[in-house]
Parts: sequence; structure tokens; C-alpha cells
Amino acid sequence: MKNTGKLAVLGSINADHILNLAQFPRPGETVIGKQYQVAFGGKGANQAVAAGRSGADISFIACVGHDDIGERIRRQLADDRIDVAPVIAVEGESTGVALIFVNGEGENTIGIYAGANAALTPERVAQHQQVIAGADALLMQLESPLDSVLAAARIAHQNQTRVILNPAPATALSDELLSLVDMITPNETEAQILTGVSVKTDEDAAKAAAVLHAKGIESVLITLGSRGVWLSEQGNGQRIPGFRVEAVDTIAAGDTFNGALITALLEKKPMAESVRFAHAAAAIAVTRHGAQPSVPWREEIDSFLQSQG
Repeated sequence: MKNTGKLAVLGSINADHILNLAQFPRPGETVIGKQYQVAFGGKGANQAVAAGRSGADISFIACVGHDDIGERIRRQLADDRIDVAPVIAVEGESTGVALIFVNGEGENTIGIYAGANAALTPERVAQHQQVIAGADALLMQLESPLDSVLAAARIAHQNQTRVILNPAPATALSDELLSLVDMITPNETEAQILTGVSVKTDEDAAKAAAVLHAKGIESVLITLGSRGVWLSEQGNGQRIPGFRVEAVDTIAAGDTFNGALITALLEKKPMAESVRFAHAAAAIAVTRHGAQPSVPWREEIDSFLQSQG
């Protein structure tokens, strides 16, 4: 591996209960499912796994319940090349749960019970201050308590650790938190909530990026689904197309993109090349079912890129 930087990920861990359906049920309607599985997920864990399988030197700060599923998840994360020493088993809590419907087009709707994820308090974040301070980059999402995300961002900022925020699930964020972020990776919906700009075109994406730059964020990457990513660095923007594949399940596409992107950046790859690497990882992921089961290993990503020329 060419890795030259250390990554810390702070985020959520869930057990995903996934039901595949022809179409989503309407209120009051019962729909018979085609396939059911339980898989390990959570946006934090998905991104950590994507980074670990991509080759990152990574530590993961998170909480699981003091239960069998939590211990199984910790063992699996370790197999995915992740330092799980900062993953805490919380007495009296169950591991987080996500209930996921996937329709025939590969789209999904998700409901989440936080469980032990809510126990990742600022005090617990402070216990792992050295993990954050010793990292080159800190990657976070918003399935953890917001005050804990802010606490981690402050620690990172004080120690010159680059802060990358994937602002999902979508929610309004304080200017204080955004001012501590070096790179942000919203989708169109999340970008609109953060900026007030409805992102339908490249011009819209550029306007939304400008709002985020004005809040102090150096690098903005707005994911545009099948259209790729709008990349804006210090106000200079371009759209980088993704790869065309037949999607069967998009559950972990964004998480895979984020984990692979940061891995490539820590290897000192140029930004555009890093985005292409992340696009490849996400393209592979959407051709498979489940969250973490769909995340590709480094060798698969490299092979896919070679096949694309």
C-alpha cells in the first residue's frame, strides 16, 4: 500500500435489517418482500470499512451495545483492517438498528434506532483525543450526537487534523461547526438544507458550493447521483462524472465514496484522481446488495479502474 497518512473515523454502527421489495409500501399498505438479510452497517462503520478495504491506516471511534451483535461487529471491523480499540461496548445499551426497504430500482428508505450510538457523548470523544490529534484526517457523519461531532471537530482543528464532514442524514448545522470543517461532501438534498440552494444543475451546485466556501470550508464535493460529483476548491468548480453501471442497491454508495476518497487523498493523490478512485469504489458497491457486504477491496477498485482505461 502507498498510504502516507493516518485516518480517524468517528461515527455510527448499526445492524441493518434489509428487505427487498418490488416497490415501497404506501401508508397502510402491506407489500410482500423478495429477499431479507441482516448485515452490518451505520454510516460511520460503512465509511470506516470503505477506508479500511481501500488501504487506509484507520482508527474508528464509535459505540456498540454490550451485546452479541456488537461483539460480532467489532470482530468484523478488525477483519476489515480497522483499529477497533476506540470502539466502546456500552453497558445497558443495544447496538444501533437500521430498518431498510430497497425497491426494484435499487432505491432505499431507512429508519434508524440510535441505541448505543447516542452514547457517543462529548465526554467519550474526549477519551480518544489522542486518536484524533494523532491523525492526519478526521472523517465524520451525522448519525452521532451533534455536540459530539462538534467536540471532535474542535479537537481536530486544535491539532491541525483535517476535518472531513459527510453531512448525512440531512440536518441544519451551526456556523461554528461548519467553520471547523475543511472538506464537506453533501448530496443535493443535504446541500440545499445547508445553503438554501436547490441543486438541480451544475450552476446550482456552484452556487451552493459558494455558500459553503463563505462559511470557511475550503473543499466542497456535492454528490449528484448518476451525474457524478461537483468539486469546488476555493471557488474553482468542475463536475467529475461517475461510472455507468447497473445499480441493484444504493445503500452504501455515498459511504463507500467517502471512505475511498479520503484514503486516496491520504495517499497524496490529486483531488480529481481521488474522486475518480472513489467513483470506482461506489460504482462497484451499487452493483451488490447490502451496506458493508457491497464495499469493495482495494484490488477490486484498481482492477475496475484498469478496465475503464
